[in-house]
Amino acid sequence: MFSRRIFRPLLAMAFASALVGSAGVFSSAAQAQNQPIAPDTMAARVQGCTACHGVHGEGTDNDYFPRLAGKPADYLYNQLQNFREGRRKYPPMNYLVTYLSDDYLHQIATYFSNQRPPYPAPAKSNVSSTTLARGQQIVLNGDASKNIPACAACHGKGLTGMQPAIPGLVGLHSDYISAQVGAWKSGTRHAKAPDCMQQIASRLTDDDVTAVAAWLSTQQAPANPVPAPAGSLKMPLKCGSEPQ
Repeated sequence: MFSRRIFRPLLAMAFASALVGSAGVFSSAAQAQNQPIAPDTMAARVQGCTACHGVHGEGTDNDYFPRLAGKPADYLYNQLQNFREGRRKYPPMNYLVTYLSDDYLHQIATYFSNQRPPYPAPAKSNVSSTTLARGQQIVLNGDASKNIPACAACHGKGLTGMQPAIPGLVGLHSDYISAQVGAWKSGTRHAKAPDCMQQIASRLTDDDVTAVAAWLSTQQAPANPVPAPAGSLKMPLKCGSEPQ
C-alpha cells in the first residue's frame, strides 16, 4: 500500500501525463476556435515526469523520487529502457513508458541531462559515527576482503558519475539509495548483462548497504558537479550498460 507521501505525487503524475497525452485534442480544438496553442516543447511533454521529479528534474523532498537533472543522458536512457522492458519494476514508471519509442526515450533523457538546477543541502544522518565510517570506507576505498570495489572507482572521486552512462550519487536520499541497492541485492532490479551493480550488491551485507546510503546522503555536491569525461576512469569490472 502506498503512503500518502508517495500516492499524492503519483496522482499528479498521472494527471500531468493525461494532460500531455491529450495535447493533440486540445490543440485541434484551439485551432478550430482560433485560440492560442500551447507550445509543443519538451518542457511541456515531460510534465508526466516533473510532477514527481521536480520542474527541472531536481528531485523532491520525497525520498523515493530521485534527481534526474545533470545525470549522463545514456544512463537516463538506459533506465527508461529498463522500465519499459521490465528490468526495473515500478508500476507508474512502467506504465508511462510502455509505448514510447527508443528515439523518444532518448529525447527525454537528453532533456533532463541538460538541466542544471542547484543541488540540495546534504542530509543530516541519524546513524552512528561507526556506521558512517564504514560507509565512507566502502565508497572511497571498497572492501578488498569481499571483492567490493570502491563506489568512487566507477562513479568518480566527486561522486558525480562518468559519461556516457554512469550516474552521480550525490544529491540522493539515503532511503532511495538503500532501496535501489537492496533491489539489486534481492534481484528485483536488473541491468543489461553483465550486471555489475547486481554483482557488487550481492557482496554487501544489509549493514553495508545502510552505511553506504547514509554516508552518500551526507555528501556535498562539488562546485562543478558534472560527470567525469568518458574513459577518464578505469572500470574495475565490466558493466553491460556502460560502453567498454
